[in-house]
Amino acid sequence: MIDLSTISTRAPKGLDKNETKEKTKEIAEKIGKLAEKMRAERKHSLLVVFQGMDSSGKDGATEHVFSATSPTFVSVKTFKKPTEEEFAHDFLWRVTKEAPEKGMIKVFVRSHYEDILIQRVHQWIDEERVTLRMNAINMWEKLLIHDNNTTILKFYLHLSKEKQEEKLQERIDNPEKNWKHNPGDWEERKLWGDYRKAYEDAINRSEVPWIIAPVDQRWYRNYFIASKILETMEAMDITLPTLENGENKD
Repeated sequence: MIDLSTISTRAPKGLDKNETKEKTKEIAEKIGKLAEKMRAERKHSLLVVFQGMDSSGKDGATEHVFSATSPTFVSVKTFKKPTEEEFAHDFLWRVTKEAPEKGMIKVFVRSHYEDILIQRVHQWIDEERVTLRMNAINMWEKLLIHDNNTTILKFYLHLSKEKQEEKLQERIDNPEKNWKHNPGDWEERKLWGDYRKAYEDAINRSEVPWIIAPVDQRWYRNYFIASKILETMEAMDITLPTLENGENKD
């Protein structure tokens, strides 16, 4: 069982910041090259899920990790409050159509887990509904893996409560970040403990393991996530189609 309170939100001691940032750039370039090969091969797909408390850096992680990947090979979907049409369907309806096709990387900034996090914390759904939805999520992820050869990487962006306060205040104090300020984030912060419990439960009930990413230091967050993605893509053993191997489709 994962207990988030026992896991550090910071980089290991002694790690050099500048050296790590340079390594992250190198890793991002390798991810970009592998993404091109994956698109050419069209046998694999990759779904990257970023979940975390407000200001944990979901957008920033996406920007840095895929900085060297062409938009031709990666796309991002941000899940916000469901529209009226989406509310009229089952909770996975809006998610299913966003799953990556073979050869593509898809990034979910927030995801299908929103419907057992926000709705649970605010008690808009009961515990029976939570269990039903968690079971549905596990089955849906299995389907992607086995039916479409999709690899799923789910990152919980592990942020400390102290760092969150700093980042939220920064959105008020720094004019260049005022556009990110949302008074509602401060209200949600009051429910920190409830969200932490909901996240832990979702993480521990998930059949596809979550990766806990320390994010208090953005430079380490980027390196940690990029390293995990590169390691996963390299393990796919992606082969670039050639005329010799008879796999070129053009």
